[in-house]
Amino acid sequence: MQLKHLRTLLSPQDGAAKVTCMAWSHNNAKFAVCTVDRVVLLYDEHGERRDKFSTKPADMKYGRKSYMVKGMAFSPDSTKIAIGQTDNIIYVYKIGEDCKFIQTSAVTCLQWPAEFIIVFGLAEGKVRLANTKTNKSSTIYGTDSYVVSLTTNCSGKGILSGHADGTIVRYFFDDEGSGESQGKLVNHPCPPYALAWATNSIVAAGCDRRIVAYGREGHVLQTFDYSRDPQEREFTTAAASPGGQSVVLGSYDRLRVLNWSPRRSIWEEAKPKEIANLYTVTALAWKRDGSRLCAGTLCGGVEQFDCCLRRSIYKNKFELTYVGPSQVIVKNLSSGTRVVLKSHYGYEVEEVKILGKERYLVAHTSDTLLLGDLATNRLSEVAWQGSGGNEKYFFENENVCMIFNAGELTLVEYGSNDPLGSVRTEFMNPHLISVRINERRQRGMEDNKKLAYLVDIKTIAIVDLIGGYNIGTISHESRVDWLELNETGHKLLFRDRKLRLHLYDIESCSKTMILNFCSYVQWVPGSDVLVAQNRNSLCVWYNIEAPERVTMSSIRGDVVGLERGGGKTEVMVTEGVTTVAYTLDEGLVEFGTAVDDGDYMRATTFLETLEMTPETEAMWKTLSKLSLEAKQLHIAERCFSALGHVAKARFLRETNEIADQVSQEYGGEGTDFYQVRARLAMLEKNYKLAEMIFLEQNAVEEAMAMYQELHRWDECIAVAEAKGHPALENLRRGYYQWLMDTQQEERAGELQESQGDGLAAISLYLKAGLPAKAARLVLTREELLANTDLVERITAALIKGELYERAGDLFEKIRNPQQALECYCKGNAFMKAVELARSAFPVEVVRLEEAWGHLVQQKQLDAAINHYIEARCSIKAIEAALGARQWKKAIYILDLQDRTIAAKYYPRVAQHYASLQEYEIAEELYTKGDRTKDAIDMYTQAGRWEQAHKLAMKCMRPEDVSALYITQAQEMEKQGKYREAERLYVTVEEPDLAITMFKKHKLYDDMIRLVGKHHPDLLSDTHLHLGKELEAEGRLQEAEYHYLEAEEWKATVNMYRSSGLWEEAYRVAKAHGGANAHKHVAYLWAKSLGGEAAVRLLNKLGLLEAAIDHAADNCSFEFAFELSRLALKHKTPEIHLRYAMYLEDEGKFEEAEAEFIRAGKPKEAVLMFVHNQDWEAAQRVAEAHDPESVAEVLVGQARGALEEKDFQKAEGLLLRAQRPGLALTFYKEAGLWSDALRICKDYVPGQLEALQEEYEREATKKGARGMEGLVEQARQWEQAGEFSRAVYCYLKVRDAGSSGLVEKCWMKAAELSIKFLPPQRALEVVRAVGPQLVGIGKHSAAAELYLNLDLVKEAIDAFMEGEEWNKAKHVAKELDPRYEDYVDQRYKDFLKNQGKVDSLVGVDVVAALDLYVEQGQWDKCIETATKQNYKILHKYVALYATHLIREGGYAQALALYVQHGAPANPQNFNIYKRIFTDMVSSPGTNSAEAYHSWADLRDVLFNLCENLAKSSEANSPAHEEFETMLLIAHYYATRAAAQSVKQLETVAAKLSVLLRHTQLLPADKAFYEAGIAAKAVGWENMAFIFLNRFLDLTDAIEEGTLDAIDHSDFQDTDIPYEVPLPAKQHIPEAQREEVRDWVLTVSMDQRLEQVLPRDERGVYEASLVAASTGVRALPCLITGYPILRNKIEFKRPGKAANKDNWNKFLMAIKTSHSPVCQDVLKFISQWCGGLPSTSFSFQ
Repeated sequence: MQLKHLRTLLSPQDGAAKVTCMAWSHNNAKFAVCTVDRVVLLYDEHGERRDKFSTKPADMKYGRKSYMVKGMAFSPDSTKIAIGQTDNIIYVYKIGEDCKFIQTSAVTCLQWPAEFIIVFGLAEGKVRLANTKTNKSSTIYGTDSYVVSLTTNCSGKGILSGHADGTIVRYFFDDEGSGESQGKLVNHPCPPYALAWATNSIVAAGCDRRIVAYGREGHVLQTFDYSRDPQEREFTTAAASPGGQSVVLGSYDRLRVLNWSPRRSIWEEAKPKEIANLYTVTALAWKRDGSRLCAGTLCGGVEQFDCCLRRSIYKNKFELTYVGPSQVIVKNLSSGTRVVLKSHYGYEVEEVKILGKERYLVAHTSDTLLLGDLATNRLSEVAWQGSGGNEKYFFENENVCMIFNAGELTLVEYGSNDPLGSVRTEFMNPHLISVRINERRQRGMEDNKKLAYLVDIKTIAIVDLIGGYNIGTISHESRVDWLELNETGHKLLFRDRKLRLHLYDIESCSKTMILNFCSYVQWVPGSDVLVAQNRNSLCVWYNIEAPERVTMSSIRGDVVGLERGGGKTEVMVTEGVTTVAYTLDEGLVEFGTAVDDGDYMRATTFLETLEMTPETEAMWKTLSKLSLEAKQLHIAERCFSALGHVAKARFLRETNEIADQVSQEYGGEGTDFYQVRARLAMLEKNYKLAEMIFLEQNAVEEAMAMYQELHRWDECIAVAEAKGHPALENLRRGYYQWLMDTQQEERAGELQESQGDGLAAISLYLKAGLPAKAARLVLTREELLANTDLVERITAALIKGELYERAGDLFEKIRNPQQALECYCKGNAFMKAVELARSAFPVEVVRLEEAWGHLVQQKQLDAAINHYIEARCSIKAIEAALGARQWKKAIYILDLQDRTIAAKYYPRVAQHYASLQEYEIAEELYTKGDRTKDAIDMYTQAGRWEQAHKLAMKCMRPEDVSALYITQAQEMEKQGKYREAERLYVTVEEPDLAITMFKKHKLYDDMIRLVGKHHPDLLSDTHLHLGKELEAEGRLQEAEYHYLEAEEWKATVNMYRSSGLWEEAYRVAKAHGGANAHKHVAYLWAKSLGGEAAVRLLNKLGLLEAAIDHAADNCSFEFAFELSRLALKHKTPEIHLRYAMYLEDEGKFEEAEAEFIRAGKPKEAVLMFVHNQDWEAAQRVAEAHDPESVAEVLVGQARGALEEKDFQKAEGLLLRAQRPGLALTFYKEAGLWSDALRICKDYVPGQLEALQEEYEREATKKGARGMEGLVEQARQWEQAGEFSRAVYCYLKVRDAGSSGLVEKCWMKAAELSIKFLPPQRALEVVRAVGPQLVGIGKHSAAAELYLNLDLVKEAIDAFMEGEEWNKAKHVAKELDPRYEDYVDQRYKDFLKNQGKVDSLVGVDVVAALDLYVEQGQWDKCIETATKQNYKILHKYVALYATHLIREGGYAQALALYVQHGAPANPQNFNIYKRIFTDMVSSPGTNSAEAYHSWADLRDVLFNLCENLAKSSEANSPAHEEFETMLLIAHYYATRAAAQSVKQLETVAAKLSVLLRHTQLLPADKAFYEAGIAAKAVGWENMAFIFLNRFLDLTDAIEEGTLDAIDHSDFQDTDIPYEVPLPAKQHIPEAQREEVRDWVLTVSMDQRLEQVLPRDERGVYEASLVAASTGVRALPCLITGYPILRNKIEFKRPGKAANKDNWNKFLMAIKTSHSPVCQDVLKFISQWCGGLPSTSFSFQ
């Protein structure tokens, strides 16, 4: 970042007048400066001074100059400014309201990081917080040191304070998940007056002239030391850029800039800004967008600097200012608006683009993607891994950016830093993706974000972007080509390729096809109203919940769009060249949408714009009901006011006042207050609910008042009773009085009755004219019945009122049966009369029964039925049941009767059940009544054809059924009931009659449907037939549909053409006719118009040029000429040309000639005549119009002459045409080479040589005949003295069966070249001929030629090629001795390649030996090598030995070294070790027979050790190892010798149990042999231990580890614990099993002691080392056991034997004369420098 001085905002003064503090507002619009005289100056963003105000002291009594302003900050909303003063106070200024915070000491610095929070430092060391909301301040933390500086981090969530003692303290309001520590962070070396908190570190500086950058936890990152710079003074202030990527520090006359390098993770110092006479910088303030920095100075000056890394202009419309690596300001140059684009993570912004109609920002960083909407200033930053810039961005949706990359669609909502979601899709057309983001808020839905997209061409997925889950998947049978969600995301519309429009309800997952042939569809903005076009119909769905209710109107063009505004919605339709607007019903659109969304305020606002009509009134009513349900009472009040319901409006006004008052007093929703809820219940007349609400709140008085106001005294008294209210009696009295006053005697009587005053109640009932009530009361109370007077009054009143039955009851109660019976009879209460008569007047019963019979006449049929049944009058009972409509009782009675009687009644009952649509019961009843035909008619009338048919088939013949149905269908047809008729026809399988019916009545859709169902093979023909009929009737659009369904688009086009409807014909051709059909139609249309009209039409369609071409193609040249003349004059020559070609094809050559000339193509005319061999005409045209073509005419004529074999004429014509080359070609083709050469010589001598060569090639092709010709020609050249040409011809001769001829020719060529040609040419010829001669085996001839020209090497090579080695050597020796070695080397290579090794030996022995090795002839190789020196011999011995060891022949390898000795070459050491290893590991070596093998190994190792002792390897580790191997080999050889002599078996055993060398031997084999040897001589303890160890080792080999082995048995012995684990088992399984059995047996017996035998040293007898003393004894040469006494020493140091063992061995030799034992003795003598005495001789 660089600083560039822009302007001086405040001019400096002559003296000290320091700027104490400065601040930029958060919205970048204001800049405040506080001067030394405590005045605050306010500037706008352009640096113009706008305002100023003076600050004030805490107390005026100290005067206006009693303080300094030390800190100043704007609030986050930029409306307030806080001033910190040294007189212990903070003032917050805002227009209209000021507040202050009094402190205990001077304010030294101040920040306003967040809303309501001011943070400031005090002189006493505290950092405090002032809350502007509560007007209280509190201490955040306290220190004992003066606060010198205070700063915040970039987000304002953390603060950093610097103190006078150098302490820097950090505090977080919210650490934002960083986990960084709080508290004392750093102890800076001096007071950090300059303190800045950048993104990645803290920068502090002060009077020590050092700038220190500290890490997040206070460790030093970097130090910039200027203490030795005499120009630098103390640092006074610092500021970090808003992005935290740069820090500016102020000192004397200088601003230093540090920039953070993200790549290097260090601070880099930019060039400092030095300004002479600036003096000390006292304050710095950085504009919030990072573009400006202001510096205040000691002299009161304020300088403004531009901060920018770089600037660029984008498309001349936007200015991009990079104010930091991660911050860019984008300015619209035309409007001046600015947007700050910033990476919140501090990543470097790489590139900024402005896309999507220059409204949307896109920028990349290394790990994120920045997106923004310039119109709404909403910015987003999302994590994004770079993909090479392959992303595609779609900005069709204003709320969300769609990013498509590698088959993945990512959605980012502007203003959100997290992607909304991402899905996999390959379909990136904006018409195939629909996103809806909170576009219309609905009640109860906070967030609504949905996406619909294509998973594949036939599958749509709908995703809830908030939850990130799939809420619907639609699998469709056809390809989807358009889809869109409605604004609320509840419905999805989609259209398929067959132009069918479908609606999908997301909640119910139901799909409905709502329109066919849909060419346009769109949701009306801001609503759920849908507009679509079907052919010539405009379809509008005002209520999408009922998709079947569609409003359709006819239009004559195509819908092109929707326009909504100014209170109306219009559908724009293009009709020809004009655009017509069709207006929708805005009431249905706006009001319906608002109600659906629950936005009742919007609905009210809309209704207020309408006049009151019945429709508007209905809308107000609907809204009032909905708003009441939603408790939106103000809206409900407005609705009732509009409707004129004054009472309800007034009641709601009062209710609203209560709610508003409660809301103001207590906060929250006032509608939840109990009084409001109760009043709403009252409004709905739900008084019980209102009462319950009041009583829940113990508001008894209010509940009673409610009931009193409504005059509902009963409920009021009930409430008072329930709650024991003291005013209960007063209420009752008041209620009674009110009833009497309002003449409600009945209610008063009931009240008295309820209070137990029966007499008063009866009086009131009688007064009210209610004797029945009085009678009821009397009947219930015995004491009242006793009052005769009262009863008489009541009975009189009852009779007067003709209430005879009640009077009878009363008379019966007072035991007056006579009067009771009379009253019952008068009142027709025969039941009671009969009952009374049976007990009181039996005689009267019969009379009463008769009277009862009249009940039937009085229609009291229900009672009569049972009466007739008891009288057994069945017919009357049935009639009565039917009359009383007691159908079930009637069926019950009928089923009990005889069929003949019942049959006539069944149909009547059946008719009843048929009318109830209970057809099955009706059918059964008709069948019982033998009226099946009526049942069939019933089913037919009900449209239940299948049941009717089924029944008919049961009861009738099929032909009768068919006849019946067809007749019925014809009746239906006459009545216009075509669907019913169709069902009848189809039921009897006569669909053709239905088809004929539909055709007759021109119901073609139904006709097609039936044909498709019953005759699908005839569907296409039917469509075609209908198309023709409709065309004949002039119903062209319907005809079009049928033609297209029959896939006969041509017929449609012809139909429209013949009717002159070219536009329709063009439309059909374009839509259905393939790529070029519409062009053909356009052409015919234009042709029909002709002239200017045709040109205008074709221009409009963009087909003018194509039409001209089409006319020319169809030979309509007049029309083509007319079009080109009027519009495309440059096409005229092309049409002339095509016309000429047409005339040529027609054979009209003269007219064609004229046209070709008009077309400017005379050459075409010439070619036409040439083609027709009219040479005269061709020449005439060529000479007149195209002189260049004359030659072509002559050539053409010449070709004709050649075809007639007239070569002389052809030659003449070609020479006239100046084309001798062609004559040459023709002669060559004809094989007339002599003529060709003649012409060439005369006319083109330059080509003579090439022609000659070609002739020679031809000759070569002809073989021997051709070669003879060449030889002959060469001789001619030679005789003519043309030696160069002669040589050339001789060299051309190739083998044609006679190698002799070839050799002669080549030799002749060489001879001539040497004699007559220049040396260089001669050399070339010889170099060419030599290899050819060598190639045919003439090596000597070739060599002689070479020698003629002193080409010695080539001559030698030729001799060697011919294997004439002596000649080659002779030439080399005589002529150039340098080549002698070359010849020798080639001779060696030759011998090698030929495999002639024996010859090679004499030349190169080593090569011969290598060849022997290659051929595997080892014996010959070794035999030959033996004759060479020792080194060569042992090289090949080692190679052979290695080969043998690889083949497994270690014994032969050993024999080789026995024969040739073992040299001490280190490179052979591995061979010796391998021979030793293979020998000790091989089976069968533990026997007397193996002696010679061991003796050979011993001798070879002895020889090796002797050689090593004399070499540089003496006493090396390798030497010691081979000495050990020699000792082992000696012991094993001695053991094998001892095994052959019976008396030495203990010696053999002792040698076997020597286990001290198991690190060089296979451990398992060694222990096995030791155990077996010990067992053989009866040392069972030892045998048991060794064999046990052997078994442990075999198990270890199986497991692959020695870890589990116990070493306790071998403690204090020299048997090593750590030995190499053998790779395989050396002892066969059978022997291992034997050992296992023996060890098991012995261990079971427990007779052995598991201890090795010990000697006087207390250690194992075979061990050399005494564990107690560490003394090592010498091993015995015979047994290997330690020599403890009786030692016999040998001359060689370290070699000795136990006397007893030695004598025993000597004795055995004497007695047995064993040659092997003698050999052992002989070896010991050699090894040890002689035997100890001469007591034994080897003789």
